[in-house]
Amino acid sequence: MTTKKILIVDDCQTELLHLKKILEDAGYQTITANSGDEAIKKIRQERPNLVLLDIVMEGKDGYHTCREIHKEPTTSDLPIVMVTSKTQAADRMWASKQGASGFISKPYTNEQILDQVKVLA
Repeated sequence: MTTKKILIVDDCQTELLHLKKILEDAGYQTITANSGDEAIKKIRQERPNLVLLDIVMEGKDGYHTCREIHKEPTTSDLPIVMVTSKTQAADRMWASKQGASGFISKPYTNEQILDQVKVLA
């Protein structure tokens, strides 16, 4: 079985390191990006199996990034899970409209992250 590669996108270094530890401890390979633009570049280069994407970021937010990823034919079916401090039903609905496969509100448990990754990666 090949190791699944997960791209973690967040402009908060602490959050990136926390998610990286959860995933690597569970045996996943991780890549990180600090912005939507960097995420799109890394997706093209690295071809991850799944993206964990923050919504609130400087520059291109997670909604815009998700929409852009799914516009490209080569990445249109890439599963994206929004991992965000946003908690409203409207946020979930908007994430889904942009093409997100999952939505996890912060604070989250390790199990919430790993359950979504197992299902979607």
